[in-house]
Amino acid sequence: MTQKSDKQAGDARPQASVTRTVPSDGAALARERRRRWPFLLAGGIILAFIISVLVIVFVPAAHVWTNDAYVTAHYSVIAPRVPGQVVSVPVDDNQTVHAGDILVQLDPRDYQTALDQARAVEAHDRALVMDAAASVARQPAIIAEAKARVAQLSAQLLFARQNASRYAHLALNGAGSREEGERTRASLDDLTASLQAAEAQRDAAEAQLRVLEARQDSSRRQVDVDRARVHQAELNLSYTAIRAPFDGMVGERTVQSGNYVPDGAALMVVVPMDQLWIEANYRELALQHMRPGQKAHIHVDAYDIDLDGVVDSVPPASGAAFAPLAPENATGNFTKIVQRLPVKITLVPGQPLARLLRMGFSVETTVDTGLSSVVRAQTRTDRAVTDK
Repeated sequence: MTQKSDKQAGDARPQASVTRTVPSDGAALARERRRRWPFLLAGGIILAFIISVLVIVFVPAAHVWTNDAYVTAHYSVIAPRVPGQVVSVPVDDNQTVHAGDILVQLDPRDYQTALDQARAVEAHDRALVMDAAASVARQPAIIAEAKARVAQLSAQLLFARQNASRYAHLALNGAGSREEGERTRASLDDLTASLQAAEAQRDAAEAQLRVLEARQDSSRRQVDVDRARVHQAELNLSYTAIRAPFDGMVGERTVQSGNYVPDGAALMVVVPMDQLWIEANYRELALQHMRPGQKAHIHVDAYDIDLDGVVDSVPPASGAAFAPLAPENATGNFTKIVQRLPVKITLVPGQPLARLLRMGFSVETTVDTGLSSVVRAQTRTDRAVTDK
């Protein structure tokens, strides 16, 4: 009985072993699927990537994004309008200043002396004007005196001619003496010469009046010149106190007390911190739906904050057009390159976080164009819809 059982068991074991080594169809299918799923996953990822690229390239997006954007402003370079030695510099780097604050003080003594000299010359020429006016006022009296002298001599000459005529008639009749006749003729000649001299003096006095009036006018004009020189001297004196043109922050200070600075030398810059704006360099293909007035989202990299903005204007030219060495596309090595245009985006007022901005910060901007049809809008008006 035991031997038979062992034999049966021995027969059964090989059969069980054969059953385990033969794979079923379900297991083979599962292993085949496990071998293929990485390829299917990779193919799906590649297909999704291709579809995404095609959508980005060919399907217009309402939100246009760029990371080629920076914070900038129209800052002022502070330079003296007159040369001089620096006496003091009341401000320092990164200091906040207000409009009218003194930034640099030049030595004013030379310009004060020039002002005093100009005022003295003006006072002297004003005295000459008064003297010329007095001469003009006196000249009519001199002319009247000359005319009276002419009238007096004319009356005397008339009497002398009548007297000479009487003596000549007496001489013909032998009643008058020869001596009296000659004396009468001499008196007539003398009065004639005196009258001619008086008339010449009268004419000279009348001409002198015009000379004096011209001299008076010249003196007045010289006073006007002196007044302009005094005003210029006052301006030069005021230029020795170099003041802030607006509220802002000082930067790039290069001046120190004791320096002698020529006119036009850059001393520092003042940045208007309340007038910062964003220069977003968008590809020209991204401007298809962009217009002024559209809302913009601004992400500041430095502080990881978000601000609201508005598209202010689309520039008149690309950055390459204003480059010092503009590209010359007329040569034979032309390569078409998509240009970028610096779109101006202003900040919406009333944002406290905007005070953290500084010139040169890198930002990312996203403009909500709403797929605005710029071309269609332009066909309906003569005004450029992309202008400010």
